[in-house]
Order: sequence, then structure tokens, then C-alpha cells
Amino acid sequence: MCSCEEPRRGWGRCAPSPMLLLSLLLSAAPLGLRGEDARQVSLEVIPDPTGPPENLLHIRAVGSNSTLHYVWSSLGPPAVVLVATNTSHSTLSVNWSCLLSPEPAGGLVVHPEDSVQFSSALVFTRVQAFSGSGRPAQPPRLLHTADTCQLEVALVGAVPRGNRSLFRLEVATLGQGPDCPSLREHHSIDDEYAPAVFQLDQLLWGSLPSGFMQWRPVAFSQKQGGRESSLPCQVSPLYPTLAYLPQSPIVRAFFGSQNNFCAFNLTFGTSAGPGYWDQHYLSWSMLLGVGFPPMDALSPLVLGIMAVALGAPGLVLLAGGLFLLLGPKRYSEYQPIN
Repeated sequence: MCSCEEPRRGWGRCAPSPMLLLSLLLSAAPLGLRGEDARQVSLEVIPDPTGPPENLLHIRAVGSNSTLHYVWSSLGPPAVVLVATNTSHSTLSVNWSCLLSPEPAGGLVVHPEDSVQFSSALVFTRVQAFSGSGRPAQPPRLLHTADTCQLEVALVGAVPRGNRSLFRLEVATLGQGPDCPSLREHHSIDDEYAPAVFQLDQLLWGSLPSGFMQWRPVAFSQKQGGRESSLPCQVSPLYPTLAYLPQSPIVRAFFGSQNNFCAFNLTFGTSAGPGYWDQHYLSWSMLLGVGFPPMDALSPLVLGIMAVALGAPGLVLLAGGLFLLLGPKRYSEYQPIN
């Protein structure tokens, strides 16, 4: 634990680094953690008061009886710390002297500490914070709630090693115990919001309601996104990580010496079809949140198609049966022998 000067609680107005580009999407919310219907979202940049350009982005989503804290940082590898509390008055305290020291444990604290119900971290640049439910305008149009935050990872202008190079993203997470979080796949017959994508992948920390990460196994090779530029996204099984992982100061500052990290790999595209080489662009989106992951219900269009496809044969059989039972009778002109 770092024993430095008192944490700084003030907020500054320093502009965020280029890796933390922000945009807000506002709407209304369904059920979330502890039944929250809506949250008041605020975004604040916490600068280092000593002058260097380091800063943190704190997204605070306040409900009537709970608060979600997302702390994003470009210190070290890109990372986010997610903390859920059972009070609407919890605050984040940053001790920059500790955070920038070789031993940053204790440099990042949420008060009151006994209000913390869930906490975890992802170590991996646009961030969207949601005050309610809805969908982004661009595919894959993941359904979000007031308890989620969306991350978009974009690779722009990087020089590939070959003519048709594929890219892989390793994502590390801090587990809630000795075991790794679980990966689950959900399949659906509805692709209204993500054409030709019938699968939804989830990373779950423990039993629900808990923390989750959610994404569709698709990336895009063009900014506008669409079926013609979609790339398959393959995920590897989770595995415990070794000491080779880059150290994240904010993760160490909040979780201290915990090292039960697990990781998985996401591979984008195939050697055939569209790829990063088309426009030197690649984007992939995910949701990070707490509570029950939002799930898509069957759209009215799909329900209508199912009703027609399943109901039409039944109606034909019913009409045929009624015709045979109630229709006019035909009598033969031949008389029986006996």
C-alpha cells in the first residue's frame, strides 16, 4: 500500500488524451442493476496536478440507489476499471503520487469502500457512455442500457506485415476468484440489427447479476460499417495469464497485488474476402457493464415472418379439413347389389 500525501479529490478541465475520444448517447433505460430505470451520466477528466500530460477519464453513472464508476486510462496499456456500489453518493479518490510511483496500490479508491458490490478490470479508442437504453447508429448496434458503457477499438493506418495480414487483440481481465470468468454464446434467428450475424458472445464474471462484457463476433473494414465490409471475429478460450502482461497503473492502484488475470484472443477476418487491407481500417465494438446483460427480443418483422411461415400451412390444413367435413356431398349413381 502506498503511503503518500492525501488524495486529491478536485476535478480539472484538462483535455483528454487522443486515445480517449468521447461522445454521449442519451435515451431511456429498461431494468438494470438493482432495478435502475435511468442513470445520470457525467464524464470528468482528472489531470495530474503536477503538470505532466497524464490524465484519467472518470465516467460516473448515478442511479437512485447505486453508482457505476468506469475509470479509463492510457497510462501504460489501455485499461478500464469497473466498480459498482450500492449508494448514489460514492466518489472516486485519486492519489497521483501513488499512482505514478513504482508501487501504485492505494492510488485509486472508491469511497465509501464498504459500498463496493462488484469490481473488475479490462486491460487492452472511442468511449460512449449511456444514460439510458437504445442502440448506436452504426453496426453491430448492440443493445445498451443505463448500466453499460461501450468501447470501440479502431485500427487506422497501421502498416501490415503482409498483403493480407490478420490482426489479433488480446484482452486480459481480473478474475473474481481463482477461476477464469466464463465465455458464453447466444444464438438467435434474428439478424435485424446486425445483418448475417446470428450470435452474441458474453464474458461473465461469476453468477448473475454481476459484471459482463458483451459483443457480436463481427468487425468492419470500413468506417460506415455494413454487410459488405463485415469481418468474422473468432474468440479463443480463456486462459490464465503469465507475467508477460504489461502492467496497468490504474489496475494495480485499485486492486493492489492481485494477479489472478485471465486473457483471451480475438482474431479479425480471414485471408479471403474483405479485410483490413481494403482501406487500412478495422473496428470492433463491445459493451462493458454490470447486472443482467441486455438481450434482444425477436423483432416484429421476424415474428411476422414466423407467423406467416408457421401459420399458413396450418390454415391450409384447417380449411381443407373443414371443406371435407362441411362441403357438399357427392352421391354415386350406381345402386348396391344388395
